[in-house]
Formats: sequence, structure tokens, C-alpha cells
Amino acid sequence: MVSSRNSTWSGGFTGLPGAVAVSHLCVYDWPAADGVRGGTPHLHLTCSEAYVVTGGRGAVQTLTTSGYEVTPLAPGTVAWFTPGTIHRLVSEDGLRITVLMQNNGLPEAGDAVLTLPPEYLTDPATYAAATVIPADAPEAEQARVARARRDLALEGYRALRDAAGPEPLAAFHRAAAALVRPRIVEWRERWRRGAQAAAAATGDQLDRLERGDTSHLGDAAVRAEQPSAYGRFGMCGRLDVYKGAGATPPRAP
Repeated sequence: MVSSRNSTWSGGFTGLPGAVAVSHLCVYDWPAADGVRGGTPHLHLTCSEAYVVTGGRGAVQTLTTSGYEVTPLAPGTVAWFTPGTIHRLVSEDGLRITVLMQNNGLPEAGDAVLTLPPEYLTDPATYAAATVIPADAPEAEQARVARARRDLALEGYRALRDAAGPEPLAAFHRAAAALVRPRIVEWRERWRRGAQAAAAATGDQLDRLERGDTSHLGDAAVRAEQPSAYGRFGMCGRLDVYKGAGATPPRAP
């Protein structure tokens, strides 16, 4: 994997193309109450995600205002979805995915709300108490918390999926937006330094080429890195993350 830090040289933005981020995901194989093995249903509020399936088989269950769908996942499949898509990854046979994330890995740095029952969505403190995995806890305890919050999110997810009419989903959208509102300033700065800077760099390079100025080509560089962390407990499974490629170790949730 080729990547570089989110810095700006004279040639412009030098992060991964388009300020995306990447992580490797092994989807949880813990069985849930419905007998399905997989991850924690959630949505993102400002970011799109893409799945590049690299091994195993499974599916992604999605819920939007258009309804409920199941998209099969097999090696070679590329599937993606936009903000507001509630998604639940299902592993049928060791599902492994490379995840591409908008906005320098913001989906793993806070832009996610789990589909907990409404009483857990009332305020950030209540939500955090039900979702935060203690970073300094033993691995077995981290796994217990990750599985417990997965099962709790499935309760809310099933209620949303089985609801009659659009209001329960709309209410969840409102609650999710209220939970993340205190962090919008932080997210805006991340976008400014990432996706906005990447787009501006392309515009600058086009202007230079139009003038016959090729000086930015002299600043070409190549970087590569290995994951900065392996096997972190994420929302959908165990994650290998790349710090320099824009992904940030998962935080609450």
C-alpha cells in the first residue's frame, strides 16, 4: 500500500488520493440473537464508505428511507454507500474487507452512531457509557464490551427495520445528529485539511499546467507503510489501521 502523511509540499496535498483512508477489516464471527454472525449496525453522518472484499463471503444489510436491502459480498466485490445508510456486516465464511473511508478516516474517528435503543441516545454521556471500549483493558474485556454493544445496537436496529412508517428512522437520524453536534468544529477542520485541501491542490495543479508551469512535478514522492495497529476492536470487526494513510484508531464508539 502506498501512502503519505497529510502534509502539504510545494506540489500540494500529499495524502492518499482524494483524502480517503484505508483499513483492513476481519468481520466479527460472533453469533447474534438472530443466529447471524457479524458486526454492529451503525450509520455515518458525513462520510461515504466503500468495501473491497478480499476474502471470505458474507453480506451487508442496509437500511435507508428507501427500505431494507441485503447486498452479497464475495472476493472482488466493491460495494459503497453514502451518509445515512445504516449498515450491518454479516460474515458467512471469514469475511475480510479493505475499507476505504472518506475524509481521512473520519468514519473511524467519530463519524458513526450505533443503532442503540432510543434511551441510550439521549445525550453524549449516556451514549458513551454504552459504547466506549476501554483502551487500557485486557483484550478479553475489550471483546466483551465490543460484543455487548453490538448486541445492544442490534436491538435498536431490529426495531428500526421492523417499524411501520418513516418516523422511527427519522427520529434516529435526529438523535444521531444531536449526539455528534458538539464535534462538528473538529470535523470541519479535518475536512479542511483533508478533502478540501486535496481538491484545492488539483485545482492549483491544473492552473499551473495551463500556464505551462510543471514545477510541481519535480516534487513527486513515494511513501509506503505498514499498519500502525493490528486487531483493534472496531464496530464491524477487528481492524488493522494505517496512521499515515489518514485512518485514525477508532474512538467512541
